[in-house]
Amino acid sequence: MKNFIIRTITGVLFVTAVVVSFLDPIAMVFLFALVTGLTIREFCGLVNERPTVQINQFISTVAGIYLFLAMAGHCSGWVTSDTVFIPYLITIIYLLVAELYLQGKDPINNWAYTMLAQLYIALPFSTINVLAFPQTGQYSFVLPLSIFVFLWMNDTGAYCVGSLLGRHKLFPRVSPGKSWEGSIGGGVLVVGIAVLIWYLLKQYATEASNLSVWHWAGLGLTVVVFGTWGDLVESLFKRTLGIKDSGHILPGHGGMLDRFDSSLLAIPAAVVYLFTISLI
Repeated sequence: MKNFIIRTITGVLFVTAVVVSFLDPIAMVFLFALVTGLTIREFCGLVNERPTVQINQFISTVAGIYLFLAMAGHCSGWVTSDTVFIPYLITIIYLLVAELYLQGKDPINNWAYTMLAQLYIALPFSTINVLAFPQTGQYSFVLPLSIFVFLWMNDTGAYCVGSLLGRHKLFPRVSPGKSWEGSIGGGVLVVGIAVLIWYLLKQYATEASNLSVWHWAGLGLTVVVFGTWGDLVESLFKRTLGIKDSGHILPGHGGMLDRFDSSLLAIPAAVVYLFTISLI
């Protein structure tokens, strides 16, 4: 009972922080730059526990935060020059060249995990700025907040339907608790939420989005599919390391990777989807 209360309080505070941050562009950038840094730091700490891996946790974390901030400045128009990305490229080169001098046991492993922190965490988080600033200098919380609403509703629908009707395992090797029935239930709920968002925007904020009802439904399904894969990818990561939770920073919910695993694939997938239909 105590764990349930702690989990509920943490969940409410977490959702509130994310939702409130999207109301202001500065708050959004600050929060997700912090999230990016904490998640990379957590990832580096986990892989550094492997016997042949030793990556630079501090520089990897700073590099990821800088990439997020550079992308925010570029997408928002706060920074007009593309040279803002040069320090990040220099940092990546340094992380590669440094292995020549560190004499690590397995430099290939170090390179692989160092780059994985950037590709798996920093780059996906940075693309949220593309959704938040669909046009240079114009901020809108509709798309990025919708992605998280879809992810939360997908988890809720999948859990409820899976608990009641789940019979066929979705991916038993990686996540035995997930079922096809739950995934379909979560997808149906998200499509319904997507249609509701389209309706509310059409009625009360026509300038906030130019997506049709079909585009919204497609966006919802895209988030469901890639969000589920994101969850499974993190589950495989934890199984490979032999751990239950990625961390303990969020009482009752585990670590940063545990909370943002789905978004690490869903956010860039949403960007690709919207670019494909030429709506951002």
